[in-house]
Amino acid sequence: MNKTLRIGTRGSALAMAQSTWVAEQLEAAGYPTQLVAVETPGDQSTAPIAEIGVGVFTSALREALAANEVDVAIHSCKDLPTEQDPRLSLAAVPVREDPRDALVARDGLTLGELPPGSVVGTGSPRRASQLRASGLGLEVRGIRGNVDTRMRKVTDGELDAVVLARAGLARVGRLSVITESLDPLQMLPAPAQGALAVECRVEDVDTEHLLQSVLDDQASRAAVAAERAVLARLEAGCHAPVGALAEVVEDLDENGRVALRLSLRGVVATDDDVLVRASATGETTAAEQLGLELADELLEARAALLSGPGSS
Repeated sequence: MNKTLRIGTRGSALAMAQSTWVAEQLEAAGYPTQLVAVETPGDQSTAPIAEIGVGVFTSALREALAANEVDVAIHSCKDLPTEQDPRLSLAAVPVREDPRDALVARDGLTLGELPPGSVVGTGSPRRASQLRASGLGLEVRGIRGNVDTRMRKVTDGELDAVVLARAGLARVGRLSVITESLDPLQMLPAPAQGALAVECRVEDVDTEHLLQSVLDDQASRAAVAAERAVLARLEAGCHAPVGALAEVVEDLDENGRVALRLSLRGVVATDDDVLVRASATGETTAAEQLGLELADELLEARAALLSGPGSS
């Protein structure tokens, strides 16, 4: 293949940084590329993501790809709807960035050092639920905007802190602003946070094979598949905020030999911000099934909690 690969991307600084990284990997492997900016409904709205719906950052890119206006589309994997588009193939999940959430707080403070009553900004219901459930007495305020807009609310004194995805800050070269990278025990990230999704048209087999060979990372793909399966099942069973994180870990098989296994944790909140947690371990080759089973466990535990003594 010697054609120039047209890479569709959102025009934000973060999206361009992500897509430029992908383009550099392809160029290094000998494949010329061209970035094509596509405006999405999510770029045009300042409303909370929960109000404007799933797919607001991906739909226009996917349509451009399906219409052969671009050859490849790059998404933040956590923005991708869990239902597969039959016209498209998820050709590659590149090596994942650190999936943790990050705190950017005044005076270099960590989450535990923020005084009770401190105002913490986030646009994510998942982060908001976990912050409110932390027992730290924080006031959580909804915000939108790019990375700089959000951080400016801290430097201007409007907020005491904001919570952002560490991967996004890494990709735009802003790791130095982080005052604490939040342990997943404190804040379980969004399913597929820190991962990229690289799509092409399902009939474009040459491009699909190229993207797989240059970009795909099997461990990242397995982790993302498990986490997205948790989200897909929970989206069907409730509308609560969901966190999930899978990691490929070393384990011992029945013969005492080292084997790679998938460790998965999930969390879902009730309407009054009580967190329900579960964890499981399974084969990397059965990532999606592991995610579905964990989600069913979370749904059962959440239903039991909601129907228990004192529930309304």
